[in-house]
Amino acid sequence: MADSNPVPDSAIRGPVLTFTGDPFASSVEDTMLYESDAIVAIGDGVVTHFGPADKIQPQLPAGLEVRNYGPDALITAGFLDSHVHFPQTPMIAAFGEQLIDWLKKYTFPTERKFADKAFAASVAKVFLDECLKNGITTSCVYCTVFPQSVDALFEEAERLGMRMAAGKVLMNRNAPDYLLDTTQSGYDDSKALISKWHNRGRLMYAITPRFAPTSTPDQLDSAGALWDEFPDCYMQTHVSENLDEVAGVKQLFPERKGYLDVYDHSKLCRPRAVFGHGIHLTEDELCCMHQTGSAIAHCPTSNFFLGSGYFDVYRAKDPKRPVRVGIGTDLGAGTSFSILSTLNEAYKAAQLNGKALTAAHAFYFATRGTARAMYIDDKVGSIAPGMEADLVVLDMKSTPIIDYRMQFVEDIHEALFVQMTLGDDRAVQATYVAGKLQYEQSKAR
Repeated sequence: MADSNPVPDSAIRGPVLTFTGDPFASSVEDTMLYESDAIVAIGDGVVTHFGPADKIQPQLPAGLEVRNYGPDALITAGFLDSHVHFPQTPMIAAFGEQLIDWLKKYTFPTERKFADKAFAASVAKVFLDECLKNGITTSCVYCTVFPQSVDALFEEAERLGMRMAAGKVLMNRNAPDYLLDTTQSGYDDSKALISKWHNRGRLMYAITPRFAPTSTPDQLDSAGALWDEFPDCYMQTHVSENLDEVAGVKQLFPERKGYLDVYDHSKLCRPRAVFGHGIHLTEDELCCMHQTGSAIAHCPTSNFFLGSGYFDVYRAKDPKRPVRVGIGTDLGAGTSFSILSTLNEAYKAAQLNGKALTAAHAFYFATRGTARAMYIDDKVGSIAPGMEADLVVLDMKSTPIIDYRMQFVEDIHEALFVQMTLGDDRAVQATYVAGKLQYEQSKAR
């Protein structure tokens, strides 16, 4: 957070929801903050003032225009997506099958096209436009094995001013020859990309072994060594998504205790490690996640689409050894860019594990929870003076049936649950990135 707040140059007004802590660790009452009429003032890309409108208005410079979105809006921190594959945008909604077959039939042939930088750039623009249309201001993104795909994504994210973590996929076996790198070339390409992009403005680099089956032990060790050289980078990969995948990893790495131990042995379990899925992790593996400060990206639409299973979020967040958890769309096995739709599926996953996910807990995941999983909750994910001004404005009556249903809600919790159950991209009125209006529904770019 900034040491001192600049003079505001813009402000927005309406009902505001934000979180001051983790409702899983404390209580919703202690951590959820809702103001029915509030002002968020912005200067130099950060929040300068936030609070009830009648208290904040007198503190603002004379003549500053305050845009009032009205009582039917909801202003929250911009949504975060902890696990997504931008190169799979052209193949979203490809007939499911199971994970490994789906990768071979659809994913790998699609990713081959990203050797062409112009193609990669065209997809990056569509991908980030859709993110903004859905209120997503920060993502942790898989690119392809081709470095130019990373350049394409970061160039567009930089143009938009977005806070984005991304990286080149490391993959030196068990994939088509046209997508394979080597341990050395993967290391060299990743290091060059880190030097070029990491901490450039709001951009962050993620060292990205696709998953254990497509990397040899020495490539995973190389990724760990690279992370030692650049310890403030991220590391993202997949773990325990599919039971056949888990069994395959056991065959490939018989000397390891389990799937997560493959990564831990290569020093890939530590803060800023984001592991996609984690559905079938054992209790020992969850303890390792807790002890190392690693995070899980919960990707419910993808897990249901590929029949992988349903992640137990309450088990992961057990107060005895809580694991950091973020929400992920996991396009293109994930079936929607919408975080609201993703929260709908997260609710169903929790139900299948015998416990309902409240709307407050779900919206925490969409904002501060995922920011905490990514170790950037001091920068984004909540609304407070000094935080970066990534904001989304929701229309709480975005469709006729939602408008009708909202007549009968009794409190903000019920209103939020209606949004996450029935809402989608039509609910996003506006998305602000570092204080700049980058998407507005009535003026879609």
